Amino acid sequence: MAGTPATGAARQAWRRLRTRPAALVSAGVLLLLVLLAVAAPLLAALEGQDAYAYHDDLVDSARGGVPYGSFGGASADHWLGVEPGTGRDLFVRLLYGARISLLVAVGATAVQVALGVAIGLAAGLGSRWVDGLLGRITDVLVALPMLVLAIALTAVVPRDFPRPLLLILVIGLLGWAGTSRIVRAQTLTLKSLDFVAASRLAGSGRWRTARRELLPALAAPVITYAAILVPTNMVVEASLSFLGVGVTPPTPSWGQMLSTAQTWFRADPAYVLLPAGLLFVTVLAFTVLGDAVRTALDPREASRLRVGTRKENSR
Repeated sequence: MAGTPATGAARQAWRRLRTRPAALVSAGVLLLLVLLAVAAPLLAALEGQDAYAYHDDLVDSARGGVPYGSFGGASADHWLGVEPGTGRDLFVRLLYGARISLLVAVGATAVQVALGVAIGLAAGLGSRWVDGLLGRITDVLVALPMLVLAIALTAVVPRDFPRPLLLILVIGLLGWAGTSRIVRAQTLTLKSLDFVAASRLAGSGRWRTARRELLPALAAPVITYAAILVPTNMVVEASLSFLGVGVTPPTPSWGQMLSTAQTWFRADPAYVLLPAGLLFVTVLAFTVLGDAVRTALDPREASRLRVGTRKENSR
C-alpha cells in the first residue's frame, strides 16, 4: 500500500538528513547524553557514589576546600574528581545536572510549541478582531526582556515550589511568541490554498479543517523552530540557575555548578571546564542538528545548498 504524502516527505527528509555527517554526529552526541542522563542512577551505583554525599576527607580545609590530588581529586572512586569545598562526586552531579537541563529545555519547548501553535492558529483562522488582539499580545511579549522577566517571576515564587517545573512553566509561558508568529503566517498562506478550500466545501468546520489539513502542513516549520528552541531554553535555564533563581541546591544543575565554580577557577579549573564544556557541546549539537533538520524539511533550502555547493566546487 502506498504511503501518505506526509510519510513520503518524512522519508525524503530522512534521506537528506543522512547525507550530513555533522547532523549524524550531533544526533549521536545528543543520544549519548540522553542515555547517560537516563542511566544516571545506574552509573552512580556503578561508581559507588551519589550526588548529595559530602566527603570532607577529600578536600583540603587548610587550602579553603581544594580537593586533594591532581585533576580535581580524580581517582578510581571519583572518576571526574570532587567538588571543591564539599567533596561531592562531580561525575554523578554532572549526570543528574544533565537530567535537569534536558528536562527543562524539552519541557519548556513543549509548552512553547503547544501555546504557539494554538494561538497562531487562532490568530490565522479567527476574525480580524481576534487576529489583532492576539497580534498585540504577541508583540508585547516579544518586546519584553525574557530573561529579566523570568528572573522576576522565579524570584517571587515560594522556594518550596518544584523548581524544574517552575522553570518549564516560566520559560514556556514567556517564549511562545516566535512559534505563534510562524504558525499564524503559515496559516494565512495555507488557508487560501485549494486543499483547504476543498475541505471547507466538503462540510468540515474551521477547527476540524485546522486539525486535519493545516496541522500536518505546519509540522515541518514547527519542528524546525522547536529544534532551535531547545538549545535556547537550555541556555536560559543555565543562566537562571547561574544567577541563583533557577534550580536550588542541593539539586545539581549545570548552571548552578557554573555559578559555584566561578570562585574556584584558579584553584580547580576542572570544576569550571567540565559543566561549561558539557553545556557548550550540548547546545552546539542541538544547534547543528536543528539546522540540518531545517534543511532536510525544506526542499527549497536543500536545493539552494546543492546549487551553492556546486558553484563552490566549480571555482
